[in-house]
Amino acid sequence: MPTSPEFQRRAQQVRWVFFDVDGILTDGALYYGPEGEALKRFHVLDGHGLVMLREAGLGVGLCSGRDHPGTRRRAAELGLDPVFMGVKDKLATLTTWAEQQGLPLSALAHMGDDLPDLPVIQSVGLGATVASGVPAVRAAALYCAELPAGNGAVRQFCDDLLQARLGLPR
Repeated sequence: MPTSPEFQRRAQQVRWVFFDVDGILTDGALYYGPEGEALKRFHVLDGHGLVMLREAGLGVGLCSGRDHPGTRRRAAELGLDPVFMGVKDKLATLTTWAEQQGLPLSALAHMGDDLPDLPVIQSVGLGATVASGVPAVRAAALYCAELPAGNGAVRQFCDDLLQARLGLPR
């Protein structure tokens, strides 16, 4: 995906990148068994993109409206921290966290796909989404991945962010 000069500029200011989970790191499908939500499917390329961001010196965290042990396990495997789960107001959560870290919201990027993500995408330095994001989120986001959620969209964003910041190959 070609990135705009504005994306290039804002990418330089990002210090932390947060991701929604369902519909971003997963394809948004919920698998239920007799005891409730049973499985979440994560793509290995997306996970490696998150690790690449960390290795490049960016902080990487999750901010999700849902809580699931599988998400917590995947976050631990990838070394993601902080992990905010079961969040009702994502903007309030990330604003409080950023203030505690002494960071302006302009130093954050957030990738989300649905209306609970919209206030965050409108407030952070770099808002991102996926092709399957709801229309209002796609309209507000500076970046929209071409690949589907849970199938490489996160990796595409990570690659483009790193390319913009460091000139790394795509």
